[in-house]
Amino acid sequence: MARAAGVCWTLLMGCVFAAHAVTFEVIDGNSTCIKGELNASFSISYNTTNGTSVSVFALPASASVSERSSCGSAAVPPELALVFGDTHTHTLSLLFSRDQRLYRVSNISLQYNLSDGDIFPQSSSAGVQSVMASVSELMSARLNSTYRCVSSSSISLSAAVNLTLSGVQMEAYMSSANLSADESVCSADQPSTTVAPPPSTTTSPPPIPPVPERGNYSVTDGNGTVCVLALMGLQLNITHTTTQNQSVSELMNLQPNQTTVSGSCGVTESSLRLSDETTNLTFSFTMNSTTQKYYLSAVSVSALWPDMSVVFEAGNTSLSALQCSVGRSYVCSAQQMLSVTPVFSINTFRLQLQPFNITANRFSTAEECRVDQENMLIPIIVGAALAGLVLIVLVAYLIGRKRTHAGYQTI
Repeated sequence: MARAAGVCWTLLMGCVFAAHAVTFEVIDGNSTCIKGELNASFSISYNTTNGTSVSVFALPASASVSERSSCGSAAVPPELALVFGDTHTHTLSLLFSRDQRLYRVSNISLQYNLSDGDIFPQSSSAGVQSVMASVSELMSARLNSTYRCVSSSSISLSAAVNLTLSGVQMEAYMSSANLSADESVCSADQPSTTVAPPPSTTTSPPPIPPVPERGNYSVTDGNGTVCVLALMGLQLNITHTTTQNQSVSELMNLQPNQTTVSGSCGVTESSLRLSDETTNLTFSFTMNSTTQKYYLSAVSVSALWPDMSVVFEAGNTSLSALQCSVGRSYVCSAQQMLSVTPVFSINTFRLQLQPFNITANRFSTAEECRVDQENMLIPIIVGAALAGLVLIVLVAYLIGRKRTHAGYQTI
């Protein structure tokens, strides 16, 4: 509901995953009081039917300015409220305050609806949750100036909810309809006064993480029966843009003891979802009843690692990997690289997997991957070649010895 009569709101949207940001404007009558743009992304931990999960997502392009937004009054502070979701069930709100010299964002709040299955799949709770944090020391600017902060800043709204803002350019308590040319730049964007060392002529490659720990993951149906089993080490390879606007490829091992497991069970389709505080990784499997084969048909990931400028999202729904006969488990001891997109791949280590037809909560008879089969052929071929060489030497020796004895006569 609007806080005062005659208040209207407009919203010009851009893509939050690229360089574009959500652009907003709050107007009271013919006067603009709050205007600007920002990128926002969220990491929210919530309870599921199988434990806990973490949802990582960005403020979408479908967001709009809520009627809660207001230019304020003597008793009510100005507020910018952005609603999003299919039925506008989530709200990100910024409250402003001022003194004689500065204005600032005093509080940031988030209302999120756990009934939204797209953002919170398999949530064991429903209804709207509200969290708020005081950030008066984080975002402030001179009156009649534009606050600008390109760098990312992470804000903990609660133990379960983290908000990351970047690409912020906005002004409150405006004296005109346009952003002021005078800017108040955040400390993270200001150049360092430390003298930088001369550039090195060689670039050290990024450190390679050790072989990932092997995790034991399982999904159960409504009756508590295991329907998906996976035993594997996982290493994610993501090419992303850093907060310094540099493109880097980064390897990250999935830590089993910090990962929550969820998923779905079906006759011909099943899924395995692995989540931690920064990453959501989903594997989807399909069974072909005609060929009696199952395979990995889709992979998706959303991640917000410390040096990422925005939430990274990638996926592929047309895969045909890890094929195996129904009723058997797929095994691959060798390291494999699964290429999902040009900027995202997965390295698997000591993999054993079965997403269908599990009996007694245990893996069925193993079916080895082609790489393992080829690796087994190498020692067999080498052994056969060595045995043939030994046989040739032995035959040559025996023939030579026979000829030697034939050259002498008994006296």
